Amino acid sequence: MAAVVALAGLLQPDASATGHAAATGTSAAPASGPLATAPDPAAVTYPLDCKGLPTAVTATAQGDLDGDGRPETVAAVRCDAGSGTPPHAIYVLAQDKAPGATPRIVATLLQAGKRQTAADLTISDGVVTASLLGYSSPQVPRYSPDVKQLAKWRWSGGKFSQELTNSDAGSV
Repeated sequence: MAAVVALAGLLQPDASATGHAAATGTSAAPASGPLATAPDPAAVTYPLDCKGLPTAVTATAQGDLDGDGRPETVAAVRCDAGSGTPPHAIYVLAQDKAPGATPRIVATLLQAGKRQTAADLTISDGVVTASLLGYSSPQVPRYSPDVKQLAKWRWSGGKFSQELTNSDAGSV
């Protein structure tokens, strides 16, 4: 099965031929060189205090967020607790141009201390979007978030700016 998936990835049409590069907000590399690849979220050590537990990357999205022609990866990461609903942190990863360079965290969009869970992570036209699930009060059970926010982050003026849209408290 893995071989079939790998082969299918090799047989996909060129992104510039399908218009995929324009649709995702990324730009294609010159015809003389290969396309830049997005950073691998599995190659990063995340700064979460998981009390000895491993971290888990639960969602990723790739796209050119700063307009430099090289894609970044946005990763939603949490402690891999095995049960419960550990809060997420959302990180932006970049890959240096040097061959063999490891990806690095260049921005934190959501701190785990906000005690929110991220869902539906996407990048479109250079904007990162995520649904954030949280709690209206400490009395709300941690397995039943009752607040939903739509969060958007855009690179502007050398930093990420955030826009939040709140939903009413209630069952999510």
